[in-house]
Amino acid sequence: MTEKFIKQNHFLAYKDDKMTHTTLGFTTREGGLSMYPEKAFNMARYVDDRQDNITQHQNILANMIGFPRSEWVFPIQTHENKVAKITSDDKGVNIDAITNGLHGIDGLYTYEPNILLTMCYADCVPVYFYSEKHHYVGLAHAGWRGTYGEIVKEMVRHIDFDVTDLNVVIGPATSNSYEINDDIKMKFETLDIDTTQFIETRDSDRHGIDLKKANSLLLQSVGVPESNIYITDYATSENLDYFFSYRVEKGQTGRMLAFIGRKQGDS
Repeated sequence: MTEKFIKQNHFLAYKDDKMTHTTLGFTTREGGLSMYPEKAFNMARYVDDRQDNITQHQNILANMIGFPRSEWVFPIQTHENKVAKITSDDKGVNIDAITNGLHGIDGLYTYEPNILLTMCYADCVPVYFYSEKHHYVGLAHAGWRGTYGEIVKEMVRHIDFDVTDLNVVIGPATSNSYEINDDIKMKFETLDIDTTQFIETRDSDRHGIDLKKANSLLLQSVGVPESNIYITDYATSENLDYFFSYRVEKGQTGRMLAFIGRKQGDS
């Protein structure tokens, strides 16, 4: 399958014939101002970095994608499965500085234009949702806890249109080099999807898990057609030239930004 995330300066832009009015992408790590690590394009205010570096990185991205920072929204992610509907009243939340706004939210969606939904990642799975027919965009953060908590199902429960009109993009995340123990494997075995399709046992108490595949299976289990789901080949833990990896770099690293939005006047 042809990779649909196309490398740009500072970010990967998603390109697909189904998507003509939506902006969807994922930042990369290179060519930034941050020393965490050196010359990094860090997008998170909550790591060890100068706040003006993040502001400058936001401005660089805003100019490239045509969404000013005043239209961005950023939640405080806590690896749970809570979802929030976003309106124009939420514009700017946690962009200039971290606040208590949208705390504990790992899923966002909106039917309004001129809003850019954003979240930070460094191995967890970014899951983008859109339906141009219904003027809808959404974004979810799915690490192993969010995946086990079925946040993608929670996102689907909040849509007010037929699920066959929903398109989903599963973006760059860790590969199945990410390992879980027996206890976590047992948690996933309680879900209504086939764990043999995304968990590989390697040794005693050691199992590789493909979280991208797991989220695809969860989406299919609630009626999203497999043909409407795209999974990128990019893996954060395998390409440190492009991506930060919390696991590989033992937490001493920056964060990428996933983003999705729709412009005013698009039909």
